[in-house]
Formats: sequence, C-alpha cells, structure tokens
Amino acid sequence: MSHIPADHPPIRSPKIGVLLANLGTPDGYDYWNMRRYLSEFLSDRRVIDYPRWKWQPLLQTVILAKRPFSSGANYKSIWNHDKGESPLMTITKDQTAALAAELPEVMVDFCMRYGNPSTESKVQAMVEAGCDRILFVPLYPQYAGATTATANDAFFAAVTKMFRAPAVRTAPEYFEHPAYVAALAESVREAWDAMETKPDVLVASYHGMPKRYLMQGDPYHCKCQKTTRLLREALGWDKDMIHTSFQSVFGPEEWLRPYTVEHVAELARQGKRNIAVVAPAFSADCIETLEEINGEIREAFEHAGGETFTYIPCLNERPTHIRALAQIIREQLQGWI
Repeated sequence: MSHIPADHPPIRSPKIGVLLANLGTPDGYDYWNMRRYLSEFLSDRRVIDYPRWKWQPLLQTVILAKRPFSSGANYKSIWNHDKGESPLMTITKDQTAALAAELPEVMVDFCMRYGNPSTESKVQAMVEAGCDRILFVPLYPQYAGATTATANDAFFAAVTKMFRAPAVRTAPEYFEHPAYVAALAESVREAWDAMETKPDVLVASYHGMPKRYLMQGDPYHCKCQKTTRLLREALGWDKDMIHTSFQSVFGPEEWLRPYTVEHVAELARQGKRNIAVVAPAFSADCIETLEEINGEIREAFEHAGGETFTYIPCLNERPTHIRALAQIIREQLQGWI
C-alpha cells in the first residue's frame, strides 16, 4: 500500500466477526453490583413493558431496595469463587474459546445483553480489529422478544454508533436445527443411562413469560412446545414421558403454565417419585438452572413427597453442542466465507 499517505489512519486487513450473545451476569453478588445489574435488566421494555411512569418508581424505590439482597445470596451460592465470576460467565468464555478453535477463519467473541462485557464494547472492539462484517449470534435456541429480540436491539444500537459501520447479519433461532436436537437428546440419553434409579418422567423446564405476551403474538410458547416434541421424537419416547413447564415467574400477572415449581410438586403427589429436569431454553447453566431448578424447584418436589430429583445440565461446552453451534454459524456465514 505504497500509495497511502504517511499520515493516513492505519488500514487493517478485513476480517469477519462472530459475536455470541447471552443474557448477562452481575460483576459481583454484593448489593451495588446486583442493583446495577437488576436495574438494567428490569428496565428493559422488552422484559417489563409496563409504562415507565408507573414501573420505574416501583422498581427503583421498592424492588431494588430489597431484591439485590436475595438475588445476591442466590448468586453467592453458585458463584465461581476461584475465578471471581458467575458460572454463566465461565461457561460462556469456554464456549467462545471452543468455537474459536472450531472456526479459525473468523474472529469469535462474546458479549452480554446486560452487564459486562457489553454489546457495544465488543462491537467496537471487533470493528477496531478490522471486522467489516459481523454475524451476531444470540445464544437462545427459541426466539422470544425478551431474549433474542432485545439482544438484537442492543446489537443494532451499537452498530449505529460506529463511524465505519460493518455489514451485519443476525442468526435466527435454532431449536429445530437437527444438530442442536441431536446434541440435546444425547445429553438426556447419557444422563438417563448413568442413573441407577430411572426417572418416571422428564420435565423440560423453560424460562417463563407473561401469558399476555403470547396473546400479543410472541411465538416463544409454541417454540418451546415444539422443542419438547422434537426432543421426545429424537429419544423415541412416548408422549407421557416428557412434560413441558415454565419457571422464573415474576410479578402479579399470569405467566405461561404450568409453572415448573408447582408441576413437579403435583407430579410427586401423583406418585411420580423419581423425576429428571432439563432446561432446553438455556445454552449455558446459570442462576435459573443451578439455583432455581436445583434449589427451589428440587425442594418443592421433595417437600411434596418426591424421592429422586436429577437435574440434567445445559449443553454448555459439550463437544456436540459446540459442533452444532459451529455448523449453524457456518450456514449463516454462507456468501461471506
């Protein structure tokens, strides 16, 4: 590039970036870190769509006065103290490293919708590294406005701030991709084979949302139901062997039913004393799986008379999961690579 003037800004070789995105995590489990994280999360209109004039005073003066303490205690119980971070952060880093090894032809990094590293900071870093094309990959198998859509919102907002905006693509939901279904079925099959006492039923527990969102057109509920069906078909099981339920209910309005915490207790009362639970809506173990499922939901089952409760971990950095994600990413990069 001898024709470039000496005072010209440096020109980097063009690169393709793949930016993974997950929900997020607080930087610590103390009150102020939890408050900052929860404030950002619960202020997202995709998550809580109440009018701001009504919601923000309640959030800032009542909810965030107490909830950071209880949420912080829950995070402390699962915290990766050796690395000083949440399990979601540790696992996402491991997934990113594994995918970078699978996809050496592109730059792979990750961001969080809430907390750090922020979407904007990672888009900026990719652009500065020379990425003129970026594929954004929300790590949510099923689309929902409160997950996939809000992650895309943050990505597009970050791109608009770039002086030299890259060409961009967003990866779609992937719950019915054969490689993902196969990886999910493999994880269940391996767990089942390792159990001395075989469960009477498998509960597929998905993160919940207000029923009102379904009635307004959010397809998440239908995608979850189909995920369960595809998993059952891949395992070759009868319909009554897998149940679909929803967890993490928040607020006074009705959410998608049945609620997992109530459903597992009812199973125990019906004589289903041995159950397993899997969380197909989560790509990595987090507070909702490690603390809520393995804590609150387990306790509800045992208090109702249940005997054996087995939580089957998320796909995390399982080799079949990484290969499935790599295949999905390569398909979305067609025409660029």
